[in-house]
Amino acid sequence: MKRAVLATHNPHKVSEFAQIIAASRPDFELIGYDGPEPVEDGVTFVANALLKARTAAAHTGLPSFADDSGVCVDVLGGAPGIFSAYWAGHRKDPVANLELLLDQISDIADPHRTAHFTSVIALVLPGGAEHVVEGIWPGRIATAGRGDGGFGYDPIFIPDEQPTSHERTVGEWTDDEKAVASHRARAFEALGPLLQSL
Repeated sequence: MKRAVLATHNPHKVSEFAQIIAASRPDFELIGYDGPEPVEDGVTFVANALLKARTAAAHTGLPSFADDSGVCVDVLGGAPGIFSAYWAGHRKDPVANLELLLDQISDIADPHRTAHFTSVIALVLPGGAEHVVEGIWPGRIATAGRGDGGFGYDPIFIPDEQPTSHERTVGEWTDDEKAVASHRARAFEALGPLLQSL
């Protein structure tokens, strides 16, 4: 069994990544990161993902994945973007973040609530090789949260492509549905050939 580390202290992300990786590399054990958390002072998803992956690889000596992701709302010029986790302040309160975003676009009509989730995944190997991929998941923002699944902005994000005939937020999707279609799954698809070679 090969091991890799995911550079996050967020157990939801570890679970989601493990499910995605298991589909292509069941011989891989993905473990959570317990080392120091770097200051995410990059101004792009790429910079922050690389910063986290480099820190985890140096600390553990293992191949290290890091994801920097967020929701980008068109009418807000792409915000919250890299500030998604801190949108309502440095407490990283997901409920407050979601409520603030809904309030900011509360007067915007449905056709103009377009948005996308972005995930940039960096893989840093112990020898220093670095790989970066991006996944985009288009959709729009609901007028209110629905569903108890997922985390973060999932309850208010309605993907353009739906696995069923009726429209649902990601908070109403199953974990299996999300593992196939999400922005992280799309980024991992681009990493597929590299994962097979590790």
